[in-house]
Amino acid sequence: MQFELQHIDTKTNARAGLITTDHGVIETPIFMPVGTVGSVKAVHQRELTDDIHAQIILGNTYHLYLRPGLDIIEQAGGLHRFNGWSKPILTDSGGYQVFSLSENRKLKEDGAHFRSHIDGSKHLFTPEKVVDIQRIIGADIMMAFDECTPGTADFAYAKQSMELTHRWLERGLRRFLETTTKYGYSQSFFPIVQGCVYSDLRKQSAEFIANQQQEGNAIGGLAVGEPTEKMYEMIEVVNDILPKNRPRYLMGVGTPANILEGIERGVDMFDCVMPTRNGRNGMIFTANGILNMKNEKWKADFSPLDSEGTSYVDTFYSKAYVRHLFVSKEFLAMQIASIHNLAFYLWLVKEARNHIIAGDFTTWKSKMVKQTMQRL
Repeated sequence: MQFELQHIDTKTNARAGLITTDHGVIETPIFMPVGTVGSVKAVHQRELTDDIHAQIILGNTYHLYLRPGLDIIEQAGGLHRFNGWSKPILTDSGGYQVFSLSENRKLKEDGAHFRSHIDGSKHLFTPEKVVDIQRIIGADIMMAFDECTPGTADFAYAKQSMELTHRWLERGLRRFLETTTKYGYSQSFFPIVQGCVYSDLRKQSAEFIANQQQEGNAIGGLAVGEPTEKMYEMIEVVNDILPKNRPRYLMGVGTPANILEGIERGVDMFDCVMPTRNGRNGMIFTANGILNMKNEKWKADFSPLDSEGTSYVDTFYSKAYVRHLFVSKEFLAMQIASIHNLAFYLWLVKEARNHIIAGDFTTWKSKMVKQTMQRL
């Protein structure tokens, strides 16, 4: 993998760059649609490419390991061939799923012991095994196995958890370096900064991660219950330390405003389930604000979902029609909303990139944060 830093905003730390992988080039800043089980919910691969303009998608190690299972994925020739996606893929290591399944897992030095949410069967994820799984999945970018601490964790627990994540990283990185790709293209390994909301822990973790000298780095353990301003503070602390010549990935964040604030602070890559999950429940993100498509006020509004035309569905479907589909509980409503929201998120980061290059990012960003987060 290669990263070319093309432009840096003169007033902020916002950056525009290019990530080159064996499955294609990614323009940054970038938003990555979440395809947890090898599928972005309610969206075809053709729509991801032609209508949403996605450049990279995510898969999840935990979910793919359990279903369809590694044998099937390996027989298919990796996830790219299994799901028909020819562009880059990133896989989350499963650390967040271990965090979210707290009632069904135990963390020990060797790894995470957990029960499947599908059938209750027992499993063990070690840092080494997670690398092996991601080798079989065949993601272009693999994540290190970590523990994601809640944003409300006290200092003692956050420090203990961070140190465990660092020990796991050393083991996982050794496994990555002693193994090779299965399918003839290169794979990269991203370590993850932890440390909860404590600046000194975040600095310590960022220094440790930077010293691993990997092709990219991630910031984890944010947007998990901490105040939003604290999240922004931690991003600033970490990005002052992480190398500028490597892409920075903020995991699991977030709203349009979160993404714009992250870009301003030097983040290059984002993912979040919000555009699809919230979309399936009737929330539409637009350049002018947020719509609840189940509201009566849209019943006779025949204007497009987004006046800026951020997605192709704006050409075909009115607010009134999409509201009708949601009220009628039609599956098409969820599909339209998912396509639109993902296209809007991709439009937003593309516009951010354009304004970074044009030199007026700060002015544009201030306006867009207010616009995109107002309720219409």
